[in-house]
Amino acid sequence: MSEFQYCPQCATPLQDAHIGGEARKSCPESECGFIHWGNPVPVVAAIVEHEGHIILAHNKTWPPTWFGLITGFLERGETPESGVQREVEEELALTPHEVTFVGHYPFEQMNQIIIAYHVAATGTVVLNEELDEFKHVPPDKLTPWPFGTGYAVADWLQQRNAAGT
Repeated sequence: MSEFQYCPQCATPLQDAHIGGEARKSCPESECGFIHWGNPVPVVAAIVEHEGHIILAHNKTWPPTWFGLITGFLERGETPESGVQREVEEELALTPHEVTFVGHYPFEQMNQIIIAYHVAATGTVVLNEELDEFKHVPPDKLTPWPFGTGYAVADWLQQRNAAGT
């Protein structure tokens, strides 16, 4: 994660300062007052259910064996629900029908907050330019991973088992 070096408001080099009990980058210009708070970035994640299976996708930039959920950045003016539907449409060309909140999860390594949903979708999978492969995994064969969106998968599986589905 890159950190600001210059003020995005006045272009003055930022300096280290102790603000709000934390070390933060801030603008030394008294007329400006910019502080880089380093707030987490909101990311939506979709546990996409398609034809009775969960879709795990491979991003072109990942190691060959890594597959994960459909994710994307929440855009200005979107609700998390509309953002996750947009991501399913953009990345898989599927039509989302049911969107159910699973939970929210810190992903501190990337300074993100993941807002995860189960999304039932229909249509034919067509991968966008970010993805190069996908696989259908039966829910009873889905294994959570111990970071990021893997916590959402674990919670969804637990919720699913508790509901007896």
